[in-house]
Amino acid sequence: MSNPETLGALKASGWESVSLRQELRRNAIAKIQADEPLFPEVLGYESTVTPQLENALLAGHDIIFLGERGQAKTRMIRGLTGLLDEWMPIVAGSEINDDPYNPISRHARELIAEHGDDTPIAWVHRDDRFGEKLATPDTSIADLIGEVDPIKVAEGRYLSDELTLHYGLVPRTNRGIFAMNELPDLSERIQVGLLNVLEERDVQIRGHKVRLPLDVILVASANPEDYTNRGRLITPLKDRFGSQIRTHYPLDVETEVAIVEQEADISVSEGFDLTVPSFMTEIVASVTHAARRSQHISQRSGVSVRLSISNFEIMIANSVRRALRSGASAAVPRVVDLEALPASTSGKVEIETLDEGRDAEILDGLVKAGILQVFKDRVPPDTHRAVVDAFDGELVVDTGEDVTDDAYVALIDRVPALKAPVDALISEEEAASSPAMVASACEMVLEGLHLAKRLNKDAVGGRAQFRSRG
Repeated sequence: MSNPETLGALKASGWESVSLRQELRRNAIAKIQADEPLFPEVLGYESTVTPQLENALLAGHDIIFLGERGQAKTRMIRGLTGLLDEWMPIVAGSEINDDPYNPISRHARELIAEHGDDTPIAWVHRDDRFGEKLATPDTSIADLIGEVDPIKVAEGRYLSDELTLHYGLVPRTNRGIFAMNELPDLSERIQVGLLNVLEERDVQIRGHKVRLPLDVILVASANPEDYTNRGRLITPLKDRFGSQIRTHYPLDVETEVAIVEQEADISVSEGFDLTVPSFMTEIVASVTHAARRSQHISQRSGVSVRLSISNFEIMIANSVRRALRSGASAAVPRVVDLEALPASTSGKVEIETLDEGRDAEILDGLVKAGILQVFKDRVPPDTHRAVVDAFDGELVVDTGEDVTDDAYVALIDRVPALKAPVDALISEEEAASSPAMVASACEMVLEGLHLAKRLNKDAVGGRAQFRSRG
């Protein structure tokens, strides 16, 4: 059935007008009762952030998300539109989404007064009920609230005429959700302009005697460094937000891995049979967790999940490049591909001032820490001794980009002790069907034993030799 096109038809359809907060509360309740996630694509917040957000929605609060970069704040804010009704009626031609039953603009009031039940109705999709602005120092009151339109004045309207106004972003998001990203970056005098929106729910434009009782939810994001230390968010504005919700990075490697696998773009591998060993993905996630713990990395602005995603993508890209050079049709990342990670890591972390000039050393240390952590978690200690014993003779193993997958398969035949730790990393089926998976696992075992100080490693360029420590 098509949506009513006139005010009379809308009344006859039985449509009821409810406030935005009632609408969000009603739809949030329906999702909670059905045990549906508010944001299916946001992982790791199920028992921490999501309950707080559900409380805020049920309470009808304006919300500020407080957290470092890369914590899905913007994604959650934009995802709130999924809690709106799919379609909403407005008075046709209204710039501020006038409710046909409770119009607030002069345009809508005059149109209804003239046409009555024949007033034309338009329908707005929920995606169009969202407004967003990145707070910047040059943002003006005119941008957010509105300003006198000189063109309308030039057309002959009086300055006192409400129809001379050009509405800003907030009024244009009436009956919807308005988001302000990085709120503390908004200059203090502009922050003052939002006070009425949050408390009295109206706007004041210049000297006009115009009161627009807006129905809008304001959702903002801020970084704790700006929010608490610099003091750039004025206290009266902070006080008007009903709920402050603290976000966080993934609390465990498993969640980080799930986010990486969900978000990473692996289209570079098109045309190749790409297989990513689970331990390689875990290494990428562990590198990020090591960076979040490192005293050499500035934690003030955080270490974003985007670091894991970028590192995962660059690791795959390097494995594809190897396959291209060797003429192989399959791409399987190996430890040697992790040498490409500093290029994708350096732009996403900030080295502490006292450690400036040691960037390469620090980034290399993060990668090694990630490899060692996964090696300890995945390879049982009781499989190490036989491999180390095998190197006590004159055994020397070469690794590198130009070492073929078959060479690693032959290495296991030559050093049977390697089979046990390799089997701990990949299944027998993977080992039997994919020499490239065997190669990846072999490199992981050798590198792990070196980082655990069980084997020596001599690296020159893109090649390395592993030998006994004796």
